[in-house]
Amino acid sequence: MAWHKCNSLSISIPSYQAAAGAKNKFHVTEYVSNRPAPNSSPSGFPRPVQRTSSANDRRYADIKMVNLRTQKRLAASVVGCGKRKIWLDPNEMTEISNANSRQTIRKLVSDGLIIKKPVTMHSRARARELTAARRIGRHRGLGKRKGTKDARMPSQVLWMRRMRVLRRLLVRYRAAGKIDKHLYHELYHLSKGNTFKHKRALVEHIQKAKAERQRERVLKEEMDAKRAKNKALRERRAERVEAKRNAMAGEAQE
Repeated sequence: MAWHKCNSLSISIPSYQAAAGAKNKFHVTEYVSNRPAPNSSPSGFPRPVQRTSSANDRRYADIKMVNLRTQKRLAASVVGCGKRKIWLDPNEMTEISNANSRQTIRKLVSDGLIIKKPVTMHSRARARELTAARRIGRHRGLGKRKGTKDARMPSQVLWMRRMRVLRRLLVRYRAAGKIDKHLYHELYHLSKGNTFKHKRALVEHIQKAKAERQRERVLKEEMDAKRAKNKALRERRAERVEAKRNAMAGEAQE
């Protein structure tokens, strides 16, 4: 067995074949390379793959982004809206970037390079329809309720509302002369004592009280008239009796 080194390759070839110069009949038993493997660094680690620049990268390599924050702020101040409602023409970035005063911004607005975006439509038709349905009691069942009864509508709030309604009615009736101050004072305390559940009950009570007072007044007048009549009768009777007694006394003297 003889060793022959060719092109940094160590190849073991039988000596008789090497002596005979036989070609393409040797058997390669070992491959030893002194060169580093491709895509590897001298330290033995693989080299990072270098990305080649494409045509698309070269196309946008010379484009620089322009900061138009100041122009948008000035435009929002001039137009009278928020900064997010300002539209800047992307094809006129250079001219817009040169605008550094409100006067130039106004000119760009008049030229149409800066536009105020329209108001985004947000219809409330469905919300109004749902609210109208809830006013008449829809969508308010047991399955829709969350929280206790007093949490949904506090009893203290209901009490204050009811008292204010009743007291306003009493003040209005007293000012109009429909009730006197004595009846007002009485009804005020009855309202505070939870006698009337609503305004209709108070109005009915006022009507009944006024009717009762009117009836009592009529009865009192009738009784006074009857009492006066009886008194007159008694006086006339007493006069007759006195006259008769005087007459009898005169006859006795004669």
